[in-house]
Amino acid sequence: MTRMVNCVKIGKELPGLDAPPAAGELGQRIYENVSEQAWELWKEQRVILINHYGLTLYDPNHQQFLREQLEEFFFGEGAQLPEGWTPPGTAGGKGQQKGAPAPARK
Repeated sequence: MTRMVNCVKIGKELPGLDAPPAAGELGQRIYENVSEQAWELWKEQRVILINHYGLTLYDPNHQQFLREQLEEFFFGEGAQLPEGWTPPGTAGGKGQQKGAPAPARK
């Protein structure tokens, strides 16, 4: 049976992740509150951040930046998607809606 979560990003009850995506408290928090669908949105956002800022995943500072962006993406102020937004490829989603832009780098 699929594990359901009340997704903090999409604002609906949706299938959850199979396991925490990261170690520690943040990984557990994501596991308990983020749907598979929202996690896919984060993966797309992460690629955008990596390419835009020229990040390298072996740099501890870049890892920390991505972790901060991950937490902001799901749990920051205004992190929930606009009401009525549907992800591309889903019923009602036409691929023209966009998620919120990434916060400015500090």
